[in-house]
Amino acid sequence: MFPAMKRIGITIGDVNGIGPEVALKAVVQEKWGHEVEFMLYGPVTEMKRQTRALELEVPEYVHFRDVGVDIRWNPGEVEIDASLAAEQAIRMAVEGCQNGNLDAMVTAPICKEGFHEAGIKFPGHTEFLAELTNTKNFGMMLLGGGLRVMLVTRHLPLSKVAAALTQDMIVEHIELTGQALKLFGIENGKIGVCGLNPHAGDGGVLGNEEIELINPAIKKAREKGFNVSDAIPADTIFYEALRGDYDAVVAMYHDQGLAPLKMVGFDEGINVTLGLPIIRTSPDHGTAFGIAGQNKASAKSMKCAIELAIEMAGKPNPWKH
Repeated sequence: MFPAMKRIGITIGDVNGIGPEVALKAVVQEKWGHEVEFMLYGPVTEMKRQTRALELEVPEYVHFRDVGVDIRWNPGEVEIDASLAAEQAIRMAVEGCQNGNLDAMVTAPICKEGFHEAGIKFPGHTEFLAELTNTKNFGMMLLGGGLRVMLVTRHLPLSKVAAALTQDMIVEHIELTGQALKLFGIENGKIGVCGLNPHAGDGGVLGNEEIELINPAIKKAREKGFNVSDAIPADTIFYEALRGDYDAVVAMYHDQGLAPLKMVGFDEGINVTLGLPIIRTSPDHGTAFGIAGQNKASAKSMKCAIELAIEMAGKPNPWKH
């Protein structure tokens, strides 16, 4: 018996960045077999133009889906129309996942500056996807280099992180992490939790967030059955995770979690949105405008994101409504 066909939607992101290049390279240059079909969402004319520029031959299992926004390919340029096309691609792929035409979606990078200039109010994919799927509890997990890292806060200025943290938010992200580990086939996975302050507050000498927020949240998560550490200093927890002490790490803010992950897994990082009723992954890099249109971008992270999307699409989604 042949495995069930998986239909994966790929949004090419900002057409002026490296998104189209890494998406095309990943689906064309890799051997995916007969059980996968790809739908690439973006301006079809420009996707074909980039295909020719990369001298790629599109196989029969790759299909282009036009988003209805006309734009000229201008590598490295921030343009409103490029962001509007990227937004429409996301909407179409989400709809495809919701109506059963797609089994999962993979998103190439958008330009946050372009989104802002286009009047699109979302700071990134994660929040946009949550609104499109009417999801209230969601999170952003990054995988790479042997690490799995969940971010409690995401795209916030560092000066606002401490005020944004709540016990409920921390508990919610520990729960999502535990559920994700089960989805990845890890039962009763050990979750390490970062402190916010140096030395995890050093008993209150260097800050009270561990005493007032983080450790009480950990206690609540344990009462719900999750296997969680106490708050651990962020300067040691990632070494311990790589050593095998933890199956995933919950970080309090963006760079706390992503700096170590990108240090050990820069070329293979994957972003997964947890809590959605659909499967969404993405490469963990930006638009890289500086090398756009030069055939220099590595498709490794995109390939890894596609592989994970296919794997997750074959398992029951714990967050499906």
